[in-house]
Amino acid sequence: MSLEAGPAAQMNTAVAAIAGAIPPQSGERFDDWTWYPELLARPVPRYTSYPTAAEFADADLADAQARALGLLRGPVSLYLHIPYCQEICWYCGCNTGAANRSQRLAAYLGALHREIEMVAQLIGPQARITRIAFGGGSPNAISPTDFVRLIDTLTLNFRLARPVISLELDPRSLMPQWFTAIAGIGVIKASLGVQTFDPRVQAAIGRVQPQDDIARAMDGLRGAGVDSINFDLMYGLPHQDEAVLDQTLDTAIAMAPDRVALFGYAHVPHVVPRQRRIDVAALPGQRTRFAMAAQGSARLRAAGYDAIGFDHFALPDDDLAKARRNGTLRRNFQGFTDDSAGALIGLGASSVGVFPGLLVQNEKNAGRYRQQLESGRLAGTRGVVQTVQDQRRAAVIETLLCQEAVDLPADLLDETRDGLAPFVARGLARIEGQRLVLAPHSAPYHRSIAVLFDAYRGGGHQFSSAV
Repeated sequence: MSLEAGPAAQMNTAVAAIAGAIPPQSGERFDDWTWYPELLARPVPRYTSYPTAAEFADADLADAQARALGLLRGPVSLYLHIPYCQEICWYCGCNTGAANRSQRLAAYLGALHREIEMVAQLIGPQARITRIAFGGGSPNAISPTDFVRLIDTLTLNFRLARPVISLELDPRSLMPQWFTAIAGIGVIKASLGVQTFDPRVQAAIGRVQPQDDIARAMDGLRGAGVDSINFDLMYGLPHQDEAVLDQTLDTAIAMAPDRVALFGYAHVPHVVPRQRRIDVAALPGQRTRFAMAAQGSARLRAAGYDAIGFDHFALPDDDLAKARRNGTLRRNFQGFTDDSAGALIGLGASSVGVFPGLLVQNEKNAGRYRQQLESGRLAGTRGVVQTVQDQRRAAVIETLLCQEAVDLPADLLDETRDGLAPFVARGLARIEGQRLVLAPHSAPYHRSIAVLFDAYRGGGHQFSSAV
């Protein structure tokens, strides 16, 4: 039998036939993107893992966590979660609380030191730490001295292989002493929570942050030797439209961060109660959200940034852009990354560990997290043991989102051909043999295509809008 007559060709023919039966509705053009609202109506996960955190089940996973740690070999990454901020922003969905009680903060740090020691005793002898990321909350909610003490504990307990150290930072509370600590430790990557430069929008989301705060942070980080600075920006915020976003983009581009992450605000006050303080009537509609996302992508690319996946951008000489070009881009709970380690150990309340065949999340509540460690147990209380099918689908979804193309097993192509047809009909994707290729300028639809390979999405989980 000729290749043209084989099963793959038959599936291609079927997809083409279905696509041909769907009228390619005329969408509305915004810069390089075309808006097809019918393809974006379904809320979808961000796929920082698969199965997603929505599939995590309550379970005592301490023993599974310990076994997974003992099996680790080669490069391993650490993520340390600091669930505190000096000020709480109303839009934020992170697991964080106010750092206004020194005793509570000290108790948490004591538990985190204990967890580091316990995990290090269990980790496989051939594992070496190549990345250390601090997130939150805001890691700079603790003092620079406490940060250095955490680094000392990591150094004493783990086998460190000259790790790349990165920090998430709140510019509003970034004191000069932090730059001294950052330079002394050798932190080379930092991410600043900027969100918007517009004063009215800042007031509406509870994050008043003068532009001078960002400028001082940039100068201090550059002077401390940080060679990759990321700006987190948002669209879809209250009182925000294309003109308001354009001013923020102008300012951000002039400051020349090495990376930009442009996220859409997800308003889910039933999940994040602090969001009830945001005026829902001031939020832009879906059409405006799409227009702003397209505008942000076009502006950043015109300014010399490479598009990385569906919401990240990086200058061509940044490690993230290099990873995109050489095919080593990955995706984890920090978003798109150039981290190629085979496992991620989560430390701190609510942090997630990613091991071969196991996703495990620490206890979210800081008090119960401390109690778990004080009892001599690891803190994993939620998670999922990945089946072989889970791991197979996880690889497909990650490859698709990172490389914008993936070779599909015949059964998955057959399973998803009806769902893929509307995207093929509108020129957002194409199928070449058993290879699914995402078209240029299809970024807003990447997650909506990835969800077709998700075996769990028949339920009622609430996710963010795709754009």
